[in-house]
Amino acid sequence: MKKSEPDNLGAQSRRTFFKSLGTVAATAATAQVQSVADGLEKINAEKVVGPNAVPVTLKVNGENLRLLLEPRVTLLDALRNYSSLTGAKEGCDRATCGACTVMFGDTPIYSCQKLAIEAQGVEITTVEGLAKNEKLTRVQQAFLDKDALMCGYCTPGFLMSVTALLKKTPRPNADDVKHACAGNICRCGTHPRILQAALKAAGVEMASKTEVVDYV
Repeated sequence: MKKSEPDNLGAQSRRTFFKSLGTVAATAATAQVQSVADGLEKINAEKVVGPNAVPVTLKVNGENLRLLLEPRVTLLDALRNYSSLTGAKEGCDRATCGACTVMFGDTPIYSCQKLAIEAQGVEITTVEGLAKNEKLTRVQQAFLDKDALMCGYCTPGFLMSVTALLKKTPRPNADDVKHACAGNICRCGTHPRILQAALKAAGVEMASKTEVVDYV
């Protein structure tokens, strides 16, 4: 009788131990899940804005542009319809033509695909911000010298794409220019002259007319 008592006590203590261990684990897991849920709720609460207009501040061409916009308004719409910056054009509104290209920092983007409210805090450059004190940039001057425009509707987008390219690659070759302008379309078909203008702005001489033909 005395010999069996320790076994029962041992068995009981093991059961108690594992039971209490499971309870502690379950309690910890529940607390962790609740903590994650509370964190997500807080994050979601902070991100929810609208649907009414909210204050939006855009830094465009070195100046703060303060607007009151609905969260659904695109950067292109904000520039063209809520300010006087109409250089970026609306072409396809589907991110395929490049007419709305602006520089987001040093990166060219389709402004029709970026919400204005998401563009806050980043330096935005439009075609209006290129020339300083009425002096054209080398890219703008090269476009004039090479007559790299026809109707001109797509020209602002090409200017921004080429400007961004030269910031990243000061001495591009023809393939670099073609790649940089692959997202821009000139429906008038003046791509060869745009290629010439981009290389002229970079101070790069074209080896032959073949490179121009290949661009089309």
